[in-house]
Amino acid sequence: MLNIVDTLHHWCREARPFALATVVDVTGSAPLPAGTSVAVDEDGNAVGSISGGCVEGAVYELCRQVLHDQAAPQRARFGYSDDDAFAAGLTCGGELDVLVQRIDPATQPHLCTALAEVVQGRPAAVAQVVDAPNDLTGRMLCVGAGGGTQGILGGDAAERQVRAQAEALLQAGRTARVDVGGDAATCPERLSVLVHVHASRPRMLIFGAIDFAAALSQAGRFLGYRVTVCDARPVFATPARFPHADDVVVDWPHRYLRRTQVDARTAVCVLTHDVKFDIPLLRLALELPVGYIGAMGSRRTHDRRLDLLREAGVPAEQLARLRSPIGLDLGARTPEETAVSIAAEIIAHSNDRTGLPLSTRIGPIHPQLPQGRLVGAGDGIAQNPRSEGSTPLRGAAIHAPAT
Repeated sequence: MLNIVDTLHHWCREARPFALATVVDVTGSAPLPAGTSVAVDEDGNAVGSISGGCVEGAVYELCRQVLHDQAAPQRARFGYSDDDAFAAGLTCGGELDVLVQRIDPATQPHLCTALAEVVQGRPAAVAQVVDAPNDLTGRMLCVGAGGGTQGILGGDAAERQVRAQAEALLQAGRTARVDVGGDAATCPERLSVLVHVHASRPRMLIFGAIDFAAALSQAGRFLGYRVTVCDARPVFATPARFPHADDVVVDWPHRYLRRTQVDARTAVCVLTHDVKFDIPLLRLALELPVGYIGAMGSRRTHDRRLDLLREAGVPAEQLARLRSPIGLDLGARTPEETAVSIAAEIIAHSNDRTGLPLSTRIGPIHPQLPQGRLVGAGDGIAQNPRSEGSTPLRGAAIHAPAT
């Protein structure tokens, strides 16, 4: 639902009832992930998309029916259809499980509060019951960054478990479907809950105020990162040279990294290829629980860098985390091409994918995730909820200046 948060917030402020259709499960190849929604108000106005057009008409009519009849939440499954070109189906071959429910802002103020938090850029999670016995389906529990909750799920034990799951997912910055309950001793009701998460933007730390950093900062911002460019040389580290960066810091790289906040979604990109900066910076970065660490340079620079890191006492298991030379083998030469190469490797690494062409692979483009597995963007990649959404890799050398 966070893909249409601005409109939903506006409707809530007007106390306008609407029907909300949410993708709660995806099988095979489908255009949009679980958590994506369409909404229809009482005047027939519609916002959002859940299939890129394949099943929108059928979902729209179902929303109108649920809204008009004030019916209980309904489930619908849409799959591949080739017998009738006009049937509601997914030509991509996947299947969508959709939950449609009526939302009345006057009786669900907790949802309105959560949407307001998201619109104002603050972290929030909305836990939506998508499969449960009795009348629990469709109920929501909203969790703020400070741990406060609003909403009722129908039992203290269930609410405690859902709150714990939502808080963990909020901290990780991920949307997920999880199961709770089913334990007669604590929580007999088994619930399947889709936790919609709007987290603070993950960080991309770019070290080295060079042309490649300018292009990468633009790519990082496009992907939803909060981008920081850091360099010890004040003549190069200026906001004018990096208009797409959120922050431009003049400091020694390792000193800045030691004092700034990082987490498992942080991407560290070392573009200085200068040992007096690289070695103390990478030695520290490889000890930190960040999601991605890459370093620019030629093969010769890479080999020398590894030798110096070993001499500095960095163990082999930490060196294995380093993506160097940084980026995928795209034949990149310009700063812009190199930025695409680096961004592509970060996406592939974050989603535990190979980075190989899809045309060389067999099977679904989007593999079926195990039950309870996080869905949506990868650890290092931010979802943009307001828009209309490992195996170590060995990046090939890119054509950066050799040192």
